[in-house]
Amino acid sequence: MKTRILAGLLIAAGAGFGGDAEFERIVKAIESHYDTHRTHIPFMGMANFVVKVAHPEGASGFKLAVFEDLKSSGAGEWTERDHFMDSLASSRLQPLVRTHSRRDGEATYIFMNPESKRARILIATFQHDEATVVEVKADVDKLLSSLDEPGHAKEIANSPK
Repeated sequence: MKTRILAGLLIAAGAGFGGDAEFERIVKAIESHYDTHRTHIPFMGMANFVVKVAHPEGASGFKLAVFEDLKSSGAGEWTERDHFMDSLASSRLQPLVRTHSRRDGEATYIFMNPESKRARILIATFQHDEATVVEVKADVDKLLSSLDEPGHAKEIANSPK
């Protein structure tokens, strides 16, 4: 009986690390492809701990990576970046949204992995020589209800503490 419980815990732990591996895989790919490293952000671990404990709006965790001084390829940059980001999709993270802004030179890519009641959403934004990657784990029902009532998020943000 103890062996079965231990095996179950190891499988659950492995599944948890599998999601984390996706974020790290994308971060490492951006570092390698653009010859840069993510910027250290002080107290990010503390912020993630607060989210894991408080579960604001159904969120149960997040990760953030910020990159500066990206080495761009110049001409055909969007096409090249689109191919690069498409290559990062996997069975766990499927492309959901891709946008480009000609005016600002920005691009945003959103990937999602809906798991039963939990969803992993990964958002990557690129501006000229900077990039930001955010992964959020959230309750699907609360996420969808907040999308149905966007004013509710504003009320929460403006509520007295």
